[in-house]
Amino acid sequence: MDYLLDTHTVLWFFNGNNASLSDTAIGIIQDQQHTKFVSIASVWEVGIKISIGKLTFPGNTNGFVSQIQKNGFELLPISTNHIALMEQLPLIHRDPFDRLLVATAINEQMGIVSNDANIKLYPVNWIW
Repeated sequence: MDYLLDTHTVLWFFNGNNASLSDTAIGIIQDQQHTKFVSIASVWEVGIKISIGKLTFPGNTNGFVSQIQKNGFELLPISTNHIALMEQLPLIHRDPFDRLLVATAINEQMGIVSNDANIKLYPVNWIW
């Protein structure tokens, strides 16, 4: 199965914050048999948070992308299909990045690895 990693999931993993990750999330991330994706939306979110001072990351956005590549994760572009599906989702979650990740996971038929309980309220394969 292919998995889409939520932004916080990737950040916790990169920062060695395994205590915040579930055993299932760690297992998926470390299992080389699974393809793990990080959306460009997550890169965008990280860049915004760095620029407004809510997040620091070694090497800033370029460092984040470098870590994605070093860990064998795939960058997933945002498609118009993802956006069109996001428009149709109920407003359970107000965060536009999370809504886009949900739409992406649904559209691409991926599990989404996230501890955000609001995400499991959507018709998506939520994994934590």
